[in-house]
Amino acid sequence: MHVPDGFINAPVSAAAGVVAAGAVVVSLRGARRELGGTSGAGGHGGERTAPLAGLVAAFVFAVQMLNFPVAAGTSGHLLGGALAAILVGPYTGVLCIAVVLLMQGILFADGGLTALGVNITVMGVVTVLVAYALFRGLVLVLPRTRRSVTVASFVAALVSVPAAATAFTAIYAIGGTTDVPIGKVLAAMVGVHTLIGIGEAVITMLTVGAVVAVRPDLVYGARGLTVPLKLRVDGELVDAAPATPAAVPGRSTKKLWAGGVVTALVLAGFVSFYASASPDGLEKVAADEGIDAKVRPHAAADSPLADYGVKDVDDARLSGGLAGVIGVGATLAVGTGAFWAVRRRRHETGARV
Repeated sequence: MHVPDGFINAPVSAAAGVVAAGAVVVSLRGARRELGGTSGAGGHGGERTAPLAGLVAAFVFAVQMLNFPVAAGTSGHLLGGALAAILVGPYTGVLCIAVVLLMQGILFADGGLTALGVNITVMGVVTVLVAYALFRGLVLVLPRTRRSVTVASFVAALVSVPAAATAFTAIYAIGGTTDVPIGKVLAAMVGVHTLIGIGEAVITMLTVGAVVAVRPDLVYGARGLTVPLKLRVDGELVDAAPATPAAVPGRSTKKLWAGGVVTALVLAGFVSFYASASPDGLEKVAADEGIDAKVRPHAAADSPLADYGVKDVDDARLSGGLAGVIGVGATLAVGTGAFWAVRRRRHETGARV
């Protein structure tokens, strides 16, 4: 759902940029708390959560390259807001998606630079807010089990995608550059993105379920999932001291991080070659309804990595694979560095208080 330059007029694009910038500032403040520790891990978990947040951004980048067919001549891809929010928290989740969109726009000419604020607002802020609010509500009413977390993640991800489509339509209704009946745009956008939402929900559920199965302590949305162990002392039942994450048998954060990086590299560097070549939901609706009549060439169209291929590499498989690997590496480096800086800022601020 990457909005290109020219879909939305300059004033509304600028306003969306202000909204996105405000959301990023607020998220920076919130992320300092989220990156300060893992669920139930006290204040030392930032050593694990900052790299994990960078990994989540890189993973979202990789999976977004995997367009899957949803209807005749239409494909979809992960938006990632629900996944990021559940794994690392809503504030950090917004920052993860913002990093992904920034890297895609600058390096790969995917999503207009003047539309960056629109894209962050729609694909980052809206998806995270809707998904995490729904996720938390479901977790509160469902039994406190790992299965409940995965079920809630499925529903939250499913709803977040048509919600983002609705948000785009609202922005287009205010600042669209072509005269198209908004009712038709809304029906088309919500219809196709509901189908895409099913794919988003499956990917989110499987990913969250896999991480919860091995390290529930690292999943922000699974905080408090583990019931404290009871010990009988002098005839009375008392809570045992919680085990530290490092004490989880056979499971280390480094192994999880390394496995995630390898998975992202394989998805972006190899599996992406087999992704659907059909236009995604927004591109299809734009072509069918005439939204793209005034689309402008991307400012980074001459980038060596534009359109997810390496310039002057003629082999399509090799070109796309190299671009994917470079993208994962760049997103991982930028994301991890940014989240380490946020965490360090939190500790410096706390030391001065």
